[in-house]
Amino acid sequence: MLLNNEVAIARPSAKTGATAAVLTATLGLAAASWVVAVRQMNGMDMGVATQLGSFAFFVALWVSMMVAMMLPGAAPAVLRRAHGSGVRAVPLFVGSYLAVWTLVGVAVYALYRPHGFFAAGAVAIAAGVYELTPLKQDFRRRCQESVRSGFEYGLCCVGSSIGLMLMLVALSVMSVTWMSVIAVLVLAQKLVPARAAIDVPLALAIVGLGILIVIAPSSVPGHLL
Repeated sequence: MLLNNEVAIARPSAKTGATAAVLTATLGLAAASWVVAVRQMNGMDMGVATQLGSFAFFVALWVSMMVAMMLPGAAPAVLRRAHGSGVRAVPLFVGSYLAVWTLVGVAVYALYRPHGFFAAGAVAIAAGVYELTPLKQDFRRRCQESVRSGFEYGLCCVGSSIGLMLMLVALSVMSVTWMSVIAVLVLAQKLVPARAAIDVPLALAIVGLGILIVIAPSSVPGHLL
C-alpha cells in the first residue's frame, strides 16, 4: 500500500516537472530568438523602402522572428500536446508549427517589393478590417483550442494573425519597434478570448493608423519614409 501511494505521488510530480521543463524550453527559445532577431535586424530598418537581403538571410531572420513572436502565445498549445501525447511529441509539434510560418516567410520574400506609404497605409487599413471579419474570429477561436497537429495549429494561427503580420511587412519588416507591437497583439489574441469591447476599438485603431499613414506618413512613428 505504501509503495502504491509513493508511485501515485511520484507520477503527478514527474508530470509537473515535465510541464515546467517544456514551458521553460519554449519561452527560453523564444527569448533567445528575440536576441538573435534584434541583432540580425540591426541597421536594416528603412521603413517602406526596406530591402530583404538574400533569400538565405531573410529566411533565417524570418524563422528567428517567428520563434520570438509566435512561440510565447503557442505555449498553451505546446503544453496541451505534452500532456496529451508526452514530451517526446513536443519537438514535432513545434517544428511543424514553425514550418507553416516559414512557408509564409518564403511567400513574403517572393512577393515583397519596396513600396510607398500609400501601399503601407492600404495594407494597415485592410488588416484592421480583417480583424472584424467572422473568418478572423473563427481562426482565432480555433487557435485557442486543441488541435491534432502542429501543422493544423500553424494554419489556424496564420489565419488569425495574417493581417497583423502583413501590416508588419508593409510598415517595415526589419523594424524592432513594429515587431514588438505586433508580437504583443498576437500574444494577447492567442491568450485572451475575443471580446468586442476590446477587439472593435483595436480594429478601428488599426484602420485609423492606416488612414494616418496615407494622409500624413511623417507623423507616424517607426520611420516609414
